[in-house]
Amino acid sequence: MRRSAVTAPHRVAVLALPGVYPFELGIPARVFGELGEEYEVVTCGAGPERGPGSVATREDFAVALEHGPEALETADTVVIPPFDLAPLVDTGRPPAAAVDALRRVRPDARLVSICTASFLLAALGLLDGRRAATHWHQADLMRRLFPRVEVDPGVLFVDEGRILTSAGAASGVDACLHLVRRDHGAGAANRAARACVVPPWRDGGQAQYIERPVPETGDAGTSATREWALARLDRPLTTAELARHARMSERTFARRFQQETGTSPGRWLTAQRVARARDLLEGTDLPVDRVAAEVGFATAASLRRHLHAAIGVSPLAYRRTFRSGPGADPRSGPGAGVPAAAIVGA
Repeated sequence: MRRSAVTAPHRVAVLALPGVYPFELGIPARVFGELGEEYEVVTCGAGPERGPGSVATREDFAVALEHGPEALETADTVVIPPFDLAPLVDTGRPPAAAVDALRRVRPDARLVSICTASFLLAALGLLDGRRAATHWHQADLMRRLFPRVEVDPGVLFVDEGRILTSAGAASGVDACLHLVRRDHGAGAANRAARACVVPPWRDGGQAQYIERPVPETGDAGTSATREWALARLDRPLTTAELARHARMSERTFARRFQQETGTSPGRWLTAQRVARARDLLEGTDLPVDRVAAEVGFATAASLRRHLHAAIGVSPLAYRRTFRSGPGADPRSGPGAGVPAAAIVGA
C-alpha cells in the first residue's frame, strides 16, 4: 500500500533456516531495499535465542544474524528462502525450529517462499488445495509428498493473496518485484528493477528453463521477433505474421516460441498487451477505449475481459487503485482492491 511520510515502512522479515541458499537469501533485501522509504528488511534465524547468532549456508560459509525469530512477530511480510530439505523430505515433517518460529507470524502477514522453501509451507498444510510453484526440478517430488497441493512447474510464481510461492532461484526476484508492483504500482517496481539491472517483468514462466533437447541446427530464435512485436502491440498481429518476420513456418515458429517462452504466441501477445495496458492505466489519463486501442485490443470490452481474466478487476477499478491524488481510492493494505494475478506470463 502507499504510505505517508509519517507511516512506518512495510516490514519484511527474511527467515534464514539451516542450509539456506545464499543467493536467494539476499534477494529480498536487494529488491525491497531499493525502496528503503517504503520497506524495512531484516534477516532473522529460527533459533530460540534472541539477538545475534549465525546460520550455516549451503555453501562453505555461515551467515551472521542480528535478529532472532522475534523479528517475525512484527513482520508484514515473511520471506523464506530455500534451505536444506533433506530432513523434511526424509521425515515428511517440517523442522521443529521452523514451526516454532512461524508460529510467531501475525495472521494477516504475507508468507512468501522462494524456490523449494515451498516444501515447508506445504508440510505445514498451508498449500493444501492451493496452486503453488516450486523449482521445476523438484515439482514431481512435491506432488508425491504433498498430493493436496496443485503444483504448477511452468510458472515463475503463484500469488494466492496472503501466500505467494515462487519457482527456482532467480524467480525470487520476479516474486519480490511483483509484490512491489502490488503494493506501490508499476513505477516503483520499474525503479527497483532498473537498480537491480533486471527486467521488471519476465516473459513466459520457468517452463522456458526446463531441460529440453538441443534445437535443430539452423533453427533461429524468436527473441528478435518478440522485440519487433512489442514495438507494434497496437496492431492486430497474428502468428502467421510473426512467423514471417522470423522467417519460419508457422509450425516451426510456434514450436520454438513455446520452447523459448513457455507459452504460445497468442497467449504471450495477450499478456504483453495486458501488461502495457496496466502501465497506461497507471501512468496516463487516456480513456479506457484509447488504452485498448494503444495496446491492440479491438474494443474497450475486450480490454476489460482480458484484464479481468488476468487480475480480477476492471480497467477503471485498476486505475482507481493505482492512481494517487484527488478521487483515488486509498488501499488499506498490501494488494487491497486488486485480487492477485494467478501467474506471471500466462
